[in-house]
Amino acid sequence: MINSDNGPECSGHRTRYLQRLVEFADKTGLTIRLVYYPPYHNKYNAIERFWAGLEKSWNSYLLDSQETVLKRAGNFIWKGQQAVVSMMTGVYEKGVKLGSDQVRELEARLQRSTTLKWWDITIAPEKVF
Repeated sequence: MINSDNGPECSGHRTRYLQRLVEFADKTGLTIRLVYYPPYHNKYNAIERFWAGLEKSWNSYLLDSQETVLKRAGNFIWKGQQAVVSMMTGVYEKGVKLGSDQVRELEARLQRSTTLKWWDITIAPEKVF
């Protein structure tokens, strides 16, 4: 189960995100359940509490370079766990869209809740015989 905040990059409407999760489910054989927090309920979301702690920890530091940001974030400890920080390399492609046929195929793989269609989604791995 993945608890998510329903932000724009990982919402139940985001086809590329859902497509990557379907691929992950197929690759690993895991059934994935996406459950989204209601809007404005970030107090239940652990990553939001982590970010709040990180922001508080670097308050008053001048974050004037990549190196400084990575070092400050890497020194952050939350609930006894040291943060693991790395700089991503490569280009994140924006604006990539699925065609209507791809969206139909994707939707066929998603099991959406009848009562919470956009906030409770199960993805089962494809069976290979």
